Amino acid sequence: MPRPRSLTPTALAAAALAVIDRDGLAGLTMRTVAKEVGMSTMGLYRYVTDRAELEQLVVDLVLSRMDTAPPDPAGPWTGRVTVMVRRLRDAVGAHPPVIPLVVAQRHRSERLLGWSETLVGILKEAGLDGPRRVVALRCLLAYVIGALQLDHLGPLAGSGTGVIAGLPEFPLLAETARESRGVDAETEFDDGLTAVLHGIRRAPGP
Repeated sequence: MPRPRSLTPTALAAAALAVIDRDGLAGLTMRTVAKEVGMSTMGLYRYVTDRAELEQLVVDLVLSRMDTAPPDPAGPWTGRVTVMVRRLRDAVGAHPPVIPLVVAQRHRSERLLGWSETLVGILKEAGLDGPRRVVALRCLLAYVIGALQLDHLGPLAGSGTGVIAGLPEFPLLAETARESRGVDAETEFDDGLTAVLHGIRRAPGP
């Protein structure tokens, strides 16, 4: 007779997320998660069929507190888009190593699909239809994921920027790196998003 299922999906996801936060995404294996929850590796398969299912549980947990409801409709569409993009950034940014999992699981995550549905609704209200709306959605998702990766793996305040600032063979890049010291992460994200929204607003129709 099989043993009772005593481990909830949320508890399992929390254990897997703890492994990722501590050891990085490379440290996520069925063995390490089984050890985290105090059971054998084979015992873990009573709760998930494979690592892909485990990864989906992690993504669901990370995004579980993200609000997917439409923002105040009284504001401009660009402001409402900004609210939605920031919600995703805040949720995923709390656990940067899971970024690749969010990308891989984006079509399976009900929460992320809800976020996308709300965002598409705002874009539609702004008059974006057909290919323009497709490209706008992809651009916004690519921007927030790319910005998170850059901030996590190569922030402006990181050592890489300091190295570039001292390279005389690339004078313009070195000058740009030195100027970047006065740009904090929030300004970088906000100004970049403004530029993306400006491009979406000015993009020609089909």
